[in-house]
Amino acid sequence: MIEIGDIEKSYDTLRVLKGISLEIVPGEVVAIVGPSGAGKTTLLQIIGTLDRPDSGWVRYDGVDVMSMKEKALAGFRNRNIGFVFQFHQLLPEFTLLENVAMPALIGGVGRKEAMASAMRLIDYLGLHDRADHRPAELSGGERQRAAVARALINNPKVVLADEPSGSLDSQNREELHRLFFDLRRDMGQTFVIVTHDESLAQECDRMVRMKDGRIVEIIKKTDNKE
Repeated sequence: MIEIGDIEKSYDTLRVLKGISLEIVPGEVVAIVGPSGAGKTTLLQIIGTLDRPDSGWVRYDGVDVMSMKEKALAGFRNRNIGFVFQFHQLLPEFTLLENVAMPALIGGVGRKEAMASAMRLIDYLGLHDRADHRPAELSGGERQRAAVARALINNPKVVLADEPSGSLDSQNREELHRLFFDLRRDMGQTFVIVTHDESLAQECDRMVRMKDGRIVEIIKKTDNKE
């Protein structure tokens, strides 16, 4: 499904990624772990087409997305990739329902259809009674679930999450982690999650450990190292 090969990335004289190659299969939940400065977020941004590598390639179902021009790439991203960030990034002036529907509206879906799809996701996530509330009126856990719903609105091939539970307390963190696996079970979603949470990482199908811009270890859930 997603193949990345020989990814190199530098910022000025700082070499951040040093020949990263990785394949992610449909329906897989992959954790990317490692110390701060290992290159995890940069790798996630390149997988998500938010940044371009200096060299190497990223393929979705065999298509080299880095060869696309910016407008085509933005359209591809909107249709195929969902994002969940550590801080929910909900727009404060819009309701939960409007925030969830936003990527569909941007993608050209009619308002009625977008709102109906958003409401179905909100119901699934147990947020029905909060649909008309703005982000400031929601708890931290509710905001992150809303962010997950927004990531799913266009039925993307993959959801990329960058420290999604980093700002949550232990109960909400555990609930969010369970949600990822429930979504994989119920909707067949593929997840790539950058996290410092070892308990989450160990529950994933694979744990990709990075250090100094390189993948140093890949551990399957069965504890067999690649």
